[in-house]
Amino acid sequence: MIGPDIAGIAGQLVAAADRGTAIGQLAAETGLDVDAAYAVQAELVRRRLDRGEQLVGLKMGLTSKAKMAQVGVDEVIWGRLTDRMRVADGGTISIGDFIHPRVEPEVAFLLDRQPEPGEPVAEFATAVRAVAPAIELIDSRYANFTFSLPDVIADNTSAGAFVVGPWCPVPDGLDNLGVLLEIDGQVTQVGSTAAILGDPRRAFDEGVRLAGQRGVRLRAGWVFLAGAATAAVALRPGAHVRAVVEKLGAASLRAAA
Repeated sequence: MIGPDIAGIAGQLVAAADRGTAIGQLAAETGLDVDAAYAVQAELVRRRLDRGEQLVGLKMGLTSKAKMAQVGVDEVIWGRLTDRMRVADGGTISIGDFIHPRVEPEVAFLLDRQPEPGEPVAEFATAVRAVAPAIELIDSRYANFTFSLPDVIADNTSAGAFVVGPWCPVPDGLDNLGVLLEIDGQVTQVGSTAAILGDPRRAFDEGVRLAGQRGVRLRAGWVFLAGAATAAVALRPGAHVRAVVEKLGAASLRAAA
């Protein structure tokens, strides 16, 4: 039996991103399952690297129980980050570079060494150098931001861009810090780091484990986005976005008018 056309599917997703035009879901018509979807993701990112981009980290998706229930899965997913996705804290992005961008507040970790899959949680402090507030801009390449699990995995978990705020030592109580998402000075989402698998450090452990299953190892100096602490909010032209995490500070970006 002939499997899904990995290169062809990756090509469609790359073209959709390049054109800034959404496409229909691909999994149902191509027979894409989770394993093949991660192969598409790897091929998609390889093409970005061939253009001169560099891998700088990993990101998690579906780290809240509500999102898991919504798509009918019980395991988180992960994707890859490149240097072209990174936006300086307080920087400006062009909405025209995306299809239908949304923003969400996150927690970012800075890797001090290469962690081993299955390491005890107690070893977390030796693998992570620092933590920071962050914003992830997600941008599905599928029409209406609607997709199946294999679809979103293949699409590199809707990765669009990310902002990391100031790095600081990992504080006590990281499992239950208050989180705010502000748009133009108005609070639009309120949450807690507890929404990230109960503790962002668990998301880190899951990321190391799941990526390791597919031969991907996190590296010293990489950024790790642990997952969203609230629902995502659509980004409109001219908006100023600020993610505030208790004890960690804030990260921000502006969308060009």
